[in-house]
Amino acid sequence: QVGVDTRLISAIQMREIAEPFIPKRAKRHLEKGRLVIFASGTGNPYFTTDSGAALRASEIGADVVLKGTKVDGIYEEDPVKNPQAKRYREVTFNDVIQHNLGVMDMTAFTLCQENTMPIVVFNMNTAGNLVRVVKGEKIGTLVNGEKSRFYE
Repeated sequence: QVGVDTRLISAIQMREIAEPFIPKRAKRHLEKGRLVIFASGTGNPYFTTDSGAALRASEIGADVVLKGTKVDGIYEEDPVKNPQAKRYREVTFNDVIQHNLGVMDMTAFTLCQENTMPIVVFNMNTAGNLVRVVKGEKIGTLVNGEKSRFYE
């Protein structure tokens, strides 16, 4: 426990464990300093959870999308196939497109890019990483619209 008041909000009705998604209510929770966690993607078939995260982040005017995954960031190549692959600390949206880095599905990625909303890709399975990324520690890889430190 880190002492952060949290609300779980779902696109699918599950009143016993989560509040229904209502944009104004989600924004109000944020105004009160609460951490809002969105569940169930968009609640519609054919959309990935990445698209749901990007959509909800856009709807509430979030500062960043936190993409928790099984790897500790974005690599130049698959680190499972090439253990020598370099991990990027920071890349631009254009870097991701030019080098086909596959951060997330294109619908989600485009929503973030068009709303100039940074994405932090981090390993969700590493103990403590969620707390670290929420506290603003620099872990994983940052995708943004600014000049990157892209490896050549």
